[in-house]
Amino acid sequence: MKIAVTAASGQLGGAIVNALVKEQGHENVVGLARTPANARSLGVEIRPGDYEAADQLRVSLKGVDALLLVSGLEAPEKRIPQHRNVINAARAAGVRKIVYTSIQGPDEGTAFSPVVQSNRQTEADIRDSGLDWVIGRNGIYIEPDVEYVESYKARGEIVNSAGDARCGYTTRAELARAYASLLTQTNLNGRTLNLHGEAITQAQLAEYLNRTFDARLVYREIPTAEFIADRSAELGPFFGEIIGGIYEGIRQGAFDNPSDFELVFGRPHQTWDDYFAGLRT
Repeated sequence: MKIAVTAASGQLGGAIVNALVKEQGHENVVGLARTPANARSLGVEIRPGDYEAADQLRVSLKGVDALLLVSGLEAPEKRIPQHRNVINAARAAGVRKIVYTSIQGPDEGTAFSPVVQSNRQTEADIRDSGLDWVIGRNGIYIEPDVEYVESYKARGEIVNSAGDARCGYTTRAELARAYASLLTQTNLNGRTLNLHGEAITQAQLAEYLNRTFDARLVYREIPTAEFIADRSAELGPFFGEIIGGIYEGIRQGAFDNPSDFELVFGRPHQTWDDYFAGLRT
């Protein structure tokens, strides 16, 4: 069985490639990347995989049995046709199964909702493709909060608009294990599955960061508009509004959902106690 992973040069795509190699061997895994040289270190066959290049994608997917489509990072109006290029190329190349890394989130009412809606359209396109399929809806990565801890410490607080709502966080490593399973098993074909760990509040997240990094952070809620302005000042308006919309979605409860991780992987998602304990070793 030959399995291909798009966006293999990215963090999630690369993690999924590595998880597949452990199960299937190097010879059975193909990485697709817009810039193939950026994925050579993965140690598998790397083929061109630009979402804009339909003809290129059809050639690169020849001989592939199952495909993992990592959701693109372009603006919503660009992502839908890009994903369609991949789906159509997979069908033309004889791929039998496609697995898509979608997202949880608010379908309407936030600055993040257009991104969610674009993913829902890709989900519909996959269901209509005639291929076997599985859709995973990822929770929020917890790694960015860990990577941002020094900035949190400098401020002495975590500040956002999530309030006391819970968020189903996850890690790229756990997602990689789940997607490797979904690509190789058939019993969950035709399912849409939420993939995340235990949902926690921002105050709980602050406490985990305090114990792990000898910090004294507190959580402070601010209005959504103020948080979007804060993030836009640092990251620019496009990403600032998206991040603000994510936290507005958290406040609305859009990321506090039942998780299907154990159904997919055969054990519960890693606990946050264990995850943060691993960061201390």
